[in-house]
Amino acid sequence: MKSLPDQFKVTGDKKFSLKDYDTAYSANYEKEDAAALLKDLIKQTSKLQTELYASNTYSLLIIFQAMDAAGKDSAIAHTMSGLNPQGCQVFSFKQPGPEEYKHDFLWRHYLALPEDGRIGIHNRSHYENVLVTKVHPELILKENIPGINNIKHINKKFWDQRYESIRNFEKHVNVNGTVIIKFFLHVSKHEQKERFLKRIDDPEKNWKFSSADILERDRWDDYMKAYEAAIKETATEECPWYIVPADKKWFTRIAISTIILQTLESLKLKYPILPKDEMEKLRESKKELEKE
Repeated sequence: MKSLPDQFKVTGDKKFSLKDYDTAYSANYEKEDAAALLKDLIKQTSKLQTELYASNTYSLLIIFQAMDAAGKDSAIAHTMSGLNPQGCQVFSFKQPGPEEYKHDFLWRHYLALPEDGRIGIHNRSHYENVLVTKVHPELILKENIPGINNIKHINKKFWDQRYESIRNFEKHVNVNGTVIIKFFLHVSKHEQKERFLKRIDDPEKNWKFSSADILERDRWDDYMKAYEAAIKETATEECPWYIVPADKKWFTRIAISTIILQTLESLKLKYPILPKDEMEKLRESKKELEKE
């Protein structure tokens, strides 16, 4: 049996299909054990985060993509709790504004990359440019791309070039030390309906719901096709996608934390070893302090 991360990992299989992934899957885990297990995973990750920060060689970029109500916000909140906030950077990307439209579609995402030693979390990401724009191609016209004057120009060649741009972008930052984990929180249409209803019925969650969410829900099949294509075209061994079941939030958090932990473990991080002259200075400093 594959390990938990490997079960969800996609690295470039052109036969990949979202229908092959069970949105309600929870392995052999039990809900009553989830809180304690998550706490332990975060504790282990926190130690590695310190080593990541101290080594100052790698950075970790964690991308969250999902349909509305799949649980991105809560997943980020729960899996990142317990980590040192000084070593984390969280960006939630909304629709581009005037300044963003003056640049290419990757510009604002490049600016948001984590520094060496840090963990960056992108709540939505550059993938919106091959997801929401794939379903609503009229948005592409706002980018003022040469030769793209109407929707008819947004053809297969255009999308192939955009996928290539994303692959090249991720390859570039990866070879320069940014390790990328891409999560698609795979929620069922039925579960989304139940969560929407809870948002409507709970006054404290009304703010999370918008009538526009229903309009996007009507395009569910189109979004699934867009996600499937994006994952197929951009999943690589170096920058994999993970299709994480999202119908059971408690399991989603365990899966995400496990994948993050094992990714950090694979880097074989170590605390820096000081040069001999610096070690001598440390010993001298210790002596001075002990004299006080």
